[in-house]
Amino acid sequence: MNEHPATLLRCVVERITYQNPENGYSVLKVKVKGYNDLVTLVGNLLEVPVGSVLLCRGEWKVDKRYGSQFVAATWEETMPATVYGIEKYLGSGLVKGIGPRFARAIVQRFGTETIDIIETEIERLYEVPNIGRKRVAKIRESWEKQKDIKNVMLFLQGYGVSTAYAAKIYREYGKESIDKVRENPYRLADDIWGIGFKTADGIAAKMGYGKEDPRRCRSGILYTLGQLSDEGHVYAGEEQLVKTAGQLLEAGETAIRDTLAGMLQAEDLILDKDAIYLPPFYHAECGTSRRLRDLAQSTGRSLFDGLFDPSSLTAETGIEYDEVQLAAIRQAVTSKVMVLTGGPGTGKTTTTQGIIAALKKAGLRVLLAAPTGRAAKRMSEATGMEAKTIHRLLEYNPQDGYKRNDENPLEGDALIVDECSMIDILLMNNLLKAVPVGMRLVFVGDIDQLPSVGAGNVLRDIIDSQRIPVVRLVRIFRQAQKSRIVMNAHTINQGRFPDTSNGRDTDFFFMREDDPERAAETIVRLVKERLPRAYRESPDRIQVLTPMQRGVVGAANLNLLLQQALNPSGPSLNRGGYTYR
Repeated sequence: MNEHPATLLRCVVERITYQNPENGYSVLKVKVKGYNDLVTLVGNLLEVPVGSVLLCRGEWKVDKRYGSQFVAATWEETMPATVYGIEKYLGSGLVKGIGPRFARAIVQRFGTETIDIIETEIERLYEVPNIGRKRVAKIRESWEKQKDIKNVMLFLQGYGVSTAYAAKIYREYGKESIDKVRENPYRLADDIWGIGFKTADGIAAKMGYGKEDPRRCRSGILYTLGQLSDEGHVYAGEEQLVKTAGQLLEAGETAIRDTLAGMLQAEDLILDKDAIYLPPFYHAECGTSRRLRDLAQSTGRSLFDGLFDPSSLTAETGIEYDEVQLAAIRQAVTSKVMVLTGGPGTGKTTTTQGIIAALKKAGLRVLLAAPTGRAAKRMSEATGMEAKTIHRLLEYNPQDGYKRNDENPLEGDALIVDECSMIDILLMNNLLKAVPVGMRLVFVGDIDQLPSVGAGNVLRDIIDSQRIPVVRLVRIFRQAQKSRIVMNAHTINQGRFPDTSNGRDTDFFFMREDDPERAAETIVRLVKERLPRAYRESPDRIQVLTPMQRGVVGAANLNLLLQQALNPSGPSLNRGGYTYR
């Protein structure tokens, strides 16, 4: 049969080829009347078992790789009406207690009346040979559960909830799903991963919730604070929060202020002077401040007496240190906590090597850490010692959290942490919990580099507090002066326009391209061909930074283009709607 129905497809699910539990995308093989071969059905079809009878609305498309497919925009499940369909459905494993053998036996006994028998006269299953009381009880329980699932699915789909999210909601709330969602659809934003305020708000609007409903205002305020934290803010001023939430909710100021007052009274939020915090950020900021104070004020022997000799340090490391670098090393061996900061090319790495040498000469066990794997690797290469990511140092795993903490602190005498500008307030709080009183702590970083992805500008705040000793390196060393990247970084920090001229012997090139498509093509060509050829480096050593997520030259599209150019057919992993290779 060559002609396809326009938009409607009735089918029986024969097998499930692929399902993505994150976003619900599924590929099914289905039996369609009039087709000799199985038809490929794709769409958001999570939780659809083999044997299901579906009525799908959508359109036919031809995929270049997989051929003809029916793409389902919407679908509904109906009970099978034929003996074949009923047997397939019952034998799919969906109904516990009925496998292929008993499915065949039940259908042979009751034929097309099987579904009605199970629904209304389940005791008649005893008419089937060898079925037994325990099996009938299991079938009854499973059938009722499937009815609950179907009712929840139908209820949620009536409000525009996808099958994938409906399945997540049922897994979270079970048979109480309908009551809980009716009572407060905004709880979905708190309880269901992947459902945010805007999705919950869409469901609530269809249910008739008003714009100034306290449940809506509460969820909108939490969403606003979450958005601000994504932008790096630990807290919001009260007036700023009321204004921003009001713009989002299109609600009156009185309704928002009344809701905010209730949230503060219930301690859903915390007010400190004019700053309003989500509790995790407030406790992390207070915890970080207290812990730094305790560490800085802890007593212990000074390592300076007779142990710091610049000449022996130079002999040991092979590095000639200037006076500011020597001052930093002195500070590290005399202080419990200190900060070493400076721009690119100012000698932070060589100074860190000197600090390590001085601490080790005093017999201290030195630990090294950095926020990212790449930074930890660079630290290891520069020092010749093992450096760990902070998460690995703290023995983090998603199930148990951080194994190293105030009850199980780190073992060592000194900890040096590099690239501290990248540490957000939550990670810093967890790190400091694991640092025992008496352990020396050295923060190294450049406050003018990109700040942390998470909330907080922790390194800058530590420096600005003027409570922790800080040594700032400012001299650009001769070797670094040859780097246009380094020089332009300092030029930009000074508020001047960088040198964009191109030359042969330089590590900085400026390419102007006004058309986004051509810019993307240039980036792919640079990564795949020009840079590997010029610098004899593999493309996997090249990183592309872009200031946006979306658009032709955004991270999502560039990742796709580079994946197609560099690794079009490697093993893949699908998560959250993205394919990784």
